[in-house]
Amino acid sequence: MIYTVTLNPSCDYYLDVDSFKEGIINRAKEERIVAGGKGINVSLVLNNLGKENIALGYIAGDTGKIFKDMIESMSLKSSFIQLPKGNTRINVKIKSEKETDINAKGPSVDKDSKDKLFEKLKLLKEGDWLVLSGSLPRGCEDTFYAEILEMIAVKGVKTVVDACGGNLMNTLVHNPFLVKPNNFELEELFNVKIKDYDTLVLYAKKLKDKGAKNVLVSLGKDGALLLTDSGDEIYEEAPKGKVVDTNGAGDSMVAGFISCYEDTGDYKKSLHMALCTGSATAFSKGLATYDDIMKLYER
Repeated sequence: MIYTVTLNPSCDYYLDVDSFKEGIINRAKEERIVAGGKGINVSLVLNNLGKENIALGYIAGDTGKIFKDMIESMSLKSSFIQLPKGNTRINVKIKSEKETDINAKGPSVDKDSKDKLFEKLKLLKEGDWLVLSGSLPRGCEDTFYAEILEMIAVKGVKTVVDACGGNLMNTLVHNPFLVKPNNFELEELFNVKIKDYDTLVLYAKKLKDKGAKNVLVSLGKDGALLLTDSGDEIYEEAPKGKVVDTNGAGDSMVAGFISCYEDTGDYKKSLHMALCTGSATAFSKGLATYDDIMKLYER
């Protein structure tokens, strides 16, 4: 079974505005509300690829109920923990000449709720996948993902970490199966400017040296780099197409990689599927469908 963890999910409120201006009333020409969060995106794309999975994490308050209704309406299996206080956050996404995001803080996680999540994760077994992605809510230190990996280290679970900063670096000592920074996050991790391919490989290898088994670096329109646990260095260009919305593209890459690797155990094919899945989302208004993904994969 594949499990995803979204500790700070959201109800994402998208507003399309022809020409957004500060300080005046702006009227939206289109609006939509979707269930947000990196792990949620991974779960939804896995669903689209026909991969059974269960979404874990926290919800809170009335907006948490709305969030739960939304994911259930999309046939997403979940086992979220209800926090005693606060509300699941609402993030506002304004689409205009420039994209403007206003992300709320969300609720705080208490010790009892942390223990409840740990109890769920203790049930994972060999052969399962666990995807830890996204930011941490209030009440969780940047060692929280590392604590989870330490707890399940002996279970033979394949762990995937898509996070940034200390939240990612702290997990490396526990040898996650895959980490997926993008090139900008890689620059932030090592406080450098990556200007060429050799420098990209150099700093991706540093993540392997620190403990990651496989490193997948997404490069947007420039494709992706995969360094494998067998020592292979694989680069592939991204499919060509018109970018509509990049939101969720990186999460879709994670879903595509897992879906293919679970079936084939082949890194090159899995990188190819990851790129096609991420690109299919970038070329769509919303997350990639199976048909969108396979058109790119076969092309």
